[in-house]
Amino acid sequence: MHFTSELRLDDGTLEREFSLGEIPGTLWTPESEAPSPLILMAHNNGLPKAASRLVARARHTAAYGYAVATIDAAGCGDRPRTAADEEARAGLRRAMQAGAPADEVTEIFESFIGPMVEKAAPDWQTTLDALLELPEVGGPVGYSGWMALGIRLAVVEPRIAAAGFFAGGFVPRTQRDEAGRVGVPLLVLLQWDDEGNPRQRVLDLFDAFGTEEKTLHANTGGHLGTPWFEVEDGNRFFGRHLK
Repeated sequence: MHFTSELRLDDGTLEREFSLGEIPGTLWTPESEAPSPLILMAHNNGLPKAASRLVARARHTAAYGYAVATIDAAGCGDRPRTAADEEARAGLRRAMQAGAPADEVTEIFESFIGPMVEKAAPDWQTTLDALLELPEVGGPVGYSGWMALGIRLAVVEPRIAAAGFFAGGFVPRTQRDEAGRVGVPLLVLLQWDDEGNPRQRVLDLFDAFGTEEKTLHANTGGHLGTPWFEVEDGNRFFGRHLK
Protein backbone atom coordinates (compact mmCIF):
# COMPACT_ATOMS: atom_id res chain seq x y z
CA MET A 1 0.00 0.00 0.00
CA HIS A 2 1.46 3.33 -1.12
CA PHE A 3 0.04 6.59 0.25
CA THR A 4 -0.03 9.32 -2.40
CA SER A 5 -1.47 12.28 -0.45
CA GLU A 6 -2.67 13.27 2.99
CA LEU A 7 -4.90 15.96 4.43
CA ARG A 8 -5.53 16.75 8.09
CA LEU A 9 -9.18 17.81 8.53
CA ASP A 10 -10.35 20.37 11.09
CA ASP A 11 -11.61 17.66 13.47
CA GLY A 12 -8.23 15.91 13.46
CA THR A 13 -9.19 13.15 11.01
CA LEU A 14 -6.37 12.18 8.66
CA GLU A 15 -7.54 11.67 5.06
CA ARG A 16 -5.08 9.80 2.83
CA GLU A 17 -5.25 8.66 -0.77
CA PHE A 18 -3.53 5.36 -1.48
CA SER A 19 -2.78 2.93 -4.27
CA LEU A 20 -2.52 -0.83 -3.91
CA GLY A 21 -1.41 -2.25 -7.22
CA GLU A 22 -4.16 -1.16 -9.62
CA ILE A 23 -6.57 -0.33 -6.79
CA PRO A 24 -6.96 3.35 -5.82
CA GLY A 25 -8.51 4.13 -2.47
CA THR A 26 -8.97 6.58 0.39
CA LEU A 27 -8.41 5.97 4.10
CA TRP A 28 -9.72 8.16 6.89
CA THR A 29 -8.36 7.63 10.40
CA PRO A 30 -9.37 9.48 13.60
CA GLU A 31 -7.02 11.04 16.09
CA SER A 32 -6.36 8.11 18.42
CA GLU A 33 -3.40 6.47 20.10
CA ALA A 34 -5.05 3.03 19.91
CA PRO A 35 -5.87 1.13 16.70
CA SER A 36 -9.37 2.02 15.48
CA PRO A 37 -12.10 -0.40 14.36
CA LEU A 38 -12.36 -0.43 10.56
CA ILE A 39 -15.40 0.19 8.35
CA LEU A 40 -15.26 -0.57 4.64
CA MET A 41 -17.51 1.90 2.83
CA ALA A 42 -18.77 1.35 -0.72
CA HIS A 43 -21.08 3.43 -2.91
CA ASN A 44 -24.08 1.81 -4.63
CA ASN A 45 -23.36 0.06 -7.94
CA GLY A 46 -19.69 0.99 -7.84
CA LEU A 47 -19.99 4.78 -8.04
CA PRO A 48 -16.66 6.58 -7.50
CA LYS A 49 -14.94 6.73 -4.13
CA ALA A 50 -14.79 10.52 -4.54
CA ALA A 51 -18.60 10.88 -4.70
CA SER A 52 -19.54 13.73 -2.36
CA ARG A 53 -22.16 11.78 -0.38
CA LEU A 54 -19.75 8.92 0.31
CA VAL A 55 -16.96 11.30 1.35
CA ALA A 56 -19.30 13.14 3.74
CA ARG A 57 -20.41 9.86 5.33
CA ALA A 58 -16.82 8.65 5.62
CA ARG A 59 -15.57 11.83 7.27
CA HIS A 60 -18.43 11.86 9.75
CA THR A 61 -17.93 8.20 10.59
CA ALA A 62 -14.17 8.68 11.08
CA ALA A 63 -14.88 11.57 13.45
CA TYR A 64 -17.01 9.11 15.44
CA GLY A 65 -13.88 7.03 16.09
CA TYR A 66 -13.60 4.58 13.19
CA ALA A 67 -11.01 4.04 10.49
CA VAL A 68 -12.91 4.20 7.20
CA ALA A 69 -11.72 3.01 3.79
CA THR A 70 -13.17 3.06 0.30
CA ILE A 71 -11.85 2.03 -3.12
CA ASP A 72 -12.87 2.35 -6.75
CA ALA A 73 -14.30 -0.83 -8.23
CA ALA A 74 -12.88 -2.07 -11.53
CA GLY A 75 -14.21 0.09 -14.37
CA CYS A 76 -15.34 2.87 -11.99
CA GLY A 77 -13.92 6.17 -10.79
CA ASP A 78 -10.20 6.44 -11.50
CA ARG A 79 -9.91 2.92 -12.91
CA PRO A 80 -9.95 2.33 -16.69
CA ARG A 81 -13.09 1.03 -18.35
CA THR A 82 -13.09 -1.75 -20.93
CA ALA A 83 -15.03 -1.62 -24.18
CA ALA A 84 -17.49 -4.08 -22.61
CA ASP A 85 -17.98 -1.72 -19.63
CA GLU A 86 -18.73 1.20 -21.94
CA GLU A 87 -21.16 -0.79 -24.05
CA ALA A 88 -23.02 -2.06 -20.97
CA ARG A 89 -23.40 1.49 -19.63
CA ALA A 90 -24.49 2.81 -23.02
CA GLY A 91 -27.02 -0.01 -23.41
CA LEU A 92 -28.47 0.76 -20.00
CA ARG A 93 -28.80 4.47 -20.82
CA ARG A 94 -30.51 3.71 -24.14
CA ALA A 95 -32.96 1.30 -22.54
CA MET A 96 -33.92 3.69 -19.76
CA GLN A 97 -34.27 6.69 -22.09
CA ALA A 98 -36.46 4.64 -24.44
CA GLY A 99 -38.72 3.55 -21.59
CA ALA A 100 -37.85 -0.14 -22.06
CA PRO A 101 -39.90 -2.74 -20.15
CA ALA A 102 -38.76 -3.36 -16.58
CA ASP A 103 -37.69 -6.94 -17.36
CA GLU A 104 -35.39 -5.71 -20.12
CA VAL A 105 -33.79 -3.07 -17.89
CA THR A 106 -33.36 -5.69 -15.14
CA GLU A 107 -31.47 -8.02 -17.49
CA ILE A 108 -29.16 -5.20 -18.57
CA PHE A 109 -28.47 -4.38 -14.92
CA GLU A 110 -27.84 -8.08 -14.29
CA SER A 111 -25.26 -8.30 -17.09
CA PHE A 112 -23.54 -5.13 -15.89
CA ILE A 113 -23.70 -5.25 -12.08
CA GLY A 114 -23.24 -9.01 -11.63
CA PRO A 115 -19.70 -9.09 -13.06
CA MET A 116 -18.87 -5.85 -11.23
CA VAL A 117 -19.63 -7.49 -7.87
CA GLU A 118 -17.58 -10.56 -8.79
CA LYS A 119 -14.57 -8.37 -9.63
CA ALA A 120 -14.97 -5.98 -6.72
CA ALA A 121 -15.09 -8.47 -3.84
CA PRO A 122 -11.50 -9.79 -4.28
CA ASP A 123 -10.20 -6.22 -4.57
CA TRP A 124 -11.86 -5.34 -1.26
CA GLN A 125 -10.36 -8.43 0.39
CA THR A 126 -6.90 -7.51 -0.90
CA THR A 127 -7.40 -3.99 0.45
CA LEU A 128 -8.57 -5.35 3.80
CA ASP A 129 -5.42 -7.46 4.07
CA ALA A 130 -3.25 -4.37 3.58
CA LEU A 131 -5.29 -2.11 5.87
CA LEU A 132 -5.12 -4.51 8.82
CA GLU A 133 -1.32 -4.41 8.62
CA LEU A 134 -1.34 -0.68 9.45
CA PRO A 135 -0.66 0.05 13.14
CA GLU A 136 -3.47 2.63 13.31
CA VAL A 137 -6.11 0.19 12.02
CA GLY A 138 -7.50 -2.72 14.03
CA GLY A 139 -10.49 -4.99 14.16
CA PRO A 140 -13.28 -5.74 14.29
CA VAL A 141 -14.32 -4.86 10.73
CA GLY A 142 -17.65 -3.51 9.53
CA TYR A 143 -19.08 -2.88 6.09
CA SER A 144 -21.34 0.00 5.04
CA GLY A 145 -22.97 0.78 1.70
CA TRP A 146 -23.66 -1.05 -1.55
CA MET A 147 -25.95 -3.97 -0.71
CA ALA A 148 -24.94 -6.34 -3.52
CA LEU A 149 -21.24 -6.10 -2.70
CA GLY A 150 -21.99 -6.24 1.02
CA ILE A 151 -23.86 -9.51 0.66
CA ARG A 152 -20.95 -11.09 -1.19
CA LEU A 153 -18.36 -9.84 1.31
CA ALA A 154 -20.46 -10.90 4.31
CA VAL A 155 -20.61 -14.41 2.82
CA VAL A 156 -16.96 -14.85 1.76
CA GLU A 157 -15.07 -12.63 4.25
CA PRO A 158 -15.12 -13.95 7.85
CA ARG A 159 -13.43 -10.81 9.22
CA ILE A 160 -16.58 -8.73 8.68
CA ALA A 161 -18.47 -8.61 11.98
CA ALA A 162 -21.44 -6.36 11.09
CA ALA A 163 -22.87 -4.67 8.01
CA GLY A 164 -25.05 -1.72 7.10
CA PHE A 165 -26.73 -1.98 3.69
CA PHE A 166 -28.19 0.81 1.57
CA ALA A 167 -31.05 -0.73 -0.38
CA GLY A 168 -30.82 1.71 -3.29
CA GLY A 169 -28.71 -0.30 -5.73
CA PHE A 170 -29.46 -3.27 -7.97
CA VAL A 171 -28.84 -6.70 -6.40
CA PRO A 172 -28.01 -9.45 -8.92
CA ARG A 173 -29.58 -12.90 -8.75
CA THR A 174 -26.41 -14.49 -7.37
CA GLN A 175 -26.41 -12.18 -4.35
CA ARG A 176 -30.15 -12.62 -3.82
CA ASP A 177 -29.50 -16.37 -3.70
CA GLU A 178 -26.67 -15.79 -1.20
CA ALA A 179 -28.81 -13.72 1.19
CA GLY A 180 -29.66 -16.72 3.37
CA ARG A 181 -25.95 -17.24 4.08
CA VAL A 182 -25.47 -13.78 5.57
CA GLY A 183 -25.06 -14.36 9.30
CA VAL A 184 -23.65 -11.09 10.67
CA PRO A 185 -25.80 -8.41 12.36
CA LEU A 186 -27.43 -6.16 9.74
CA LEU A 187 -28.87 -2.66 9.52
CA VAL A 188 -30.73 -2.11 6.23
CA LEU A 189 -31.77 1.37 5.03
CA LEU A 190 -34.73 1.60 2.65
CA GLN A 191 -36.13 4.68 0.95
CA TRP A 192 -39.83 3.84 0.73
CA ASP A 193 -40.34 5.73 -2.54
CA ASP A 194 -37.06 4.86 -4.26
CA GLU A 195 -37.70 5.38 -7.98
CA GLY A 196 -35.40 2.61 -9.19
CA ASN A 197 -35.70 -0.02 -6.49
CA PRO A 198 -39.20 -1.37 -5.74
CA ARG A 199 -39.70 -1.67 -2.00
CA GLN A 200 -41.16 -5.19 -2.22
CA ARG A 201 -37.92 -6.43 -3.73
CA VAL A 202 -36.05 -5.05 -0.71
CA LEU A 203 -38.56 -6.40 1.80
CA ASP A 204 -38.31 -9.89 0.26
CA LEU A 205 -34.53 -9.71 0.46
CA PHE A 206 -34.62 -8.52 4.06
CA ASP A 207 -36.82 -11.49 4.92
CA ALA A 208 -34.33 -13.82 3.21
CA PHE A 209 -31.25 -12.72 5.16
CA GLY A 210 -30.13 -15.58 7.39
CA THR A 211 -28.85 -13.53 10.32
CA GLU A 212 -30.66 -13.67 13.66
CA GLU A 213 -30.09 -9.92 14.20
CA LYS A 214 -31.40 -7.68 11.44
CA THR A 215 -33.00 -4.24 11.57
CA LEU A 216 -34.81 -2.37 8.80
CA HIS A 217 -35.05 1.42 8.78
CA ALA A 218 -37.56 2.71 6.20
CA ASN A 219 -37.94 6.42 5.46
CA THR A 220 -40.32 8.19 3.10
CA GLY A 221 -38.76 9.86 0.08
CA GLY A 222 -36.87 9.01 -3.08
CA HIS A 223 -33.46 7.54 -3.78
CA LEU A 224 -31.45 10.53 -2.55
CA GLY A 225 -33.66 11.31 0.42
CA THR A 226 -32.04 9.23 3.16
CA PRO A 227 -32.14 11.40 6.31
CA TRP A 228 -28.77 12.43 7.71
CA PHE A 229 -29.71 11.07 11.14
CA GLU A 230 -29.35 7.57 9.66
CA VAL A 231 -25.60 8.16 9.61
CA GLU A 232 -25.72 8.69 13.36
CA ASP A 233 -27.89 5.60 13.83
CA GLY A 234 -25.41 3.65 11.70
CA ASN A 235 -22.53 4.77 13.91
CA ARG A 236 -24.44 3.58 16.98
CA PHE A 237 -25.17 0.26 15.27
CA PHE A 238 -21.48 -0.27 14.55
CA GLY A 239 -20.65 0.85 18.07
CA ARG A 240 -22.64 -2.09 19.44
CA HIS A 241 -20.72 -4.59 17.33
CA LEU A 242 -17.26 -3.14 16.68
CA LYS A 243 -16.36 -1.35 19.93
